[in-house]
This record gives sequence, C-alpha cells and structure tokens, in this order.
Amino acid sequence: MDRKRYGRSVGHEGGQQATDGGGREFDRVADELRHRMTGGEYPLGSLMPPQRDLAAEFGVSRDTVQRVLRELRNEGWIESRQGSGSRVVKTQRIQSSTARATRSRQAVTLGPLISEAFEQPEVTLDVYTLTSETLDAHIRLQAERIRAKVIVPQRIALRMLLPSDTESLPYPRGIDPKDDPLLRNRLRDITGRHTDSLRGVLAELTAEKLVPQIDLQVRHAPLTPAFKLYLINGDEALHGMYAVIRRPVVVDKRKTVEALDVLGLGATLTHHVRDGDPNSPGSTFVESMQNWFDSVWGLLSEESGTVR
Repeated sequence: MDRKRYGRSVGHEGGQQATDGGGREFDRVADELRHRMTGGEYPLGSLMPPQRDLAAEFGVSRDTVQRVLRELRNEGWIESRQGSGSRVVKTQRIQSSTARATRSRQAVTLGPLISEAFEQPEVTLDVYTLTSETLDAHIRLQAERIRAKVIVPQRIALRMLLPSDTESLPYPRGIDPKDDPLLRNRLRDITGRHTDSLRGVLAELTAEKLVPQIDLQVRHAPLTPAFKLYLINGDEALHGMYAVIRRPVVVDKRKTVEALDVLGLGATLTHHVRDGDPNSPGSTFVESMQNWFDSVWGLLSEESGTVR
C-alpha cells in the first residue's frame, strides 16, 4: 500500500487547519485504520503503530490520532493500556460453507475475495448494505491494482442497494432521543461521502480508459438492513447479520453521544459458493439471495444515480 497518499502530500484542503483535526481528517484516518485491521495488515493481537508514527504518516495532529484511537476503542477494535500501546482485538471473519480451496478461500478477510473477483475479465457485484463505506474502500484498492496493470478487467458492473434517505431507521439512534438527528446526519454523511468516492473512482477509470466498460447503479429501498450481502460474479455470496450494540459515537469533533448502533466492518460473514449441484446448500443459498436482491432491486428500489 502506498503510504504517501495518506501523508502531508495530500489532504491539504485549507492548509494546516484541514490536516490538524477537522472532521474529514478524523474520518479519513479512522476509515483507513479500520480497513487495515479488516484487511489483515494489522492482524488480531498485533500492536498498532505508535501515535507519533500515525500522526506523521497521515499528516495530522496527535490530538486527531488520539480521538481516532478512542473511537476505535469504543467500537471494540482495539484495547489500550498505559505504556503498552493499542492492541487489535477484533477483525472481520469469514466462515465458508465450501471446501473449495483457493488462495482466497484460505484467507479469512473480505479483501482477498474481492481481489480474486476482479481478476476475472468481467466483474459483477450486487451489494446490499447500510452504508457504502466498506465497498468504497475495496473498490479503491482494486482501482490501484488496475492502474498498476496487475489486473485488467474489461467490464465492471456494480449494483448497490442502500436504505432510503426518508426512512426512519431503528439504528443508529441515541439513548437520549435528542441525539437522534445528530446520528442520522452522521449516517447520511458517511454514506454520501463514500458513495461519491465510489462514483469518482470508477469515473476516473473510465476517463483514463483503463476499463472499457463500467456500469455503476445505486438505488435506495425502504428497508432497514438487518444484514449485509455481497453477490460476486453470480457464483458467490457473502452474507453477514448486523449485531446491534450500545456504544459511544463521535458525532462532531469532540462531541460524543451514547447510541445503539451496528458495525458493518466487524460483522462475521458467511461465504457460499454455487457449485455444479443446483441442489447443494451453496448453490441454493446463492440463488435464493440473488432472487431476493433482484426482486427488491426491481420492485422496491428507487434510482439514485448511474455512472456508465
């Protein structure tokens, strides 16, 4: 991974003020550290880099790093002890129902599965999720591989289903109801930021003529996601239930509220593969989830935007 893009050479919107503690910088650092833990770069039980090293790498203040680490502790990713640093205590796990062994199936993180899918000439992804945060991170990583000529997909077709903006979701919500608008705004900001990023990354690949055909469609459905779902190249399904937890949530720089929330990045996913037997558990699961996705997409969802 190219560390330079997280340092002071980028992210200087507004000069030093932008690098030293704004909400964007907090989110940028927190997002990247979460994905390093879920992607295996910081494995379970490992120590996080010292605060001064993280501040230097990302081009932010120690105060921003400290607030990010506090947020990660609140989410259950890390534990910190005085004088011992911060240790990773949670990663994302994938439990596979198939014995088919490839290098990706031997890994227990989402990243290698997405990477393997993008090694095919044609990539199709149908995703149902609460926010676009996880998908954005993985697509950005694949875009780097495409630019480096490591992979050369000829077509990328992505459909993403998100909850409707107008729906009153049961989570996230505040223990104190007066905090609900803050949490709803935070959820919309996260989704909007990562959806825009996703659109931008794919539009750049088109403009640079690196992928001949890209089809991105985003729709909203009047449903509360109880699970997240990835349908990959028509043959694989990753499915994980959201668990509701109570935790402190940073909503505006130093303001923290107690909330009921879900953590998609930490959800355990089950992996199912369509095989040669149409009646096998894996084939049945993939087909049923694809039928469910298609029905919601076609009958309940509303279009949010298209990039072609």
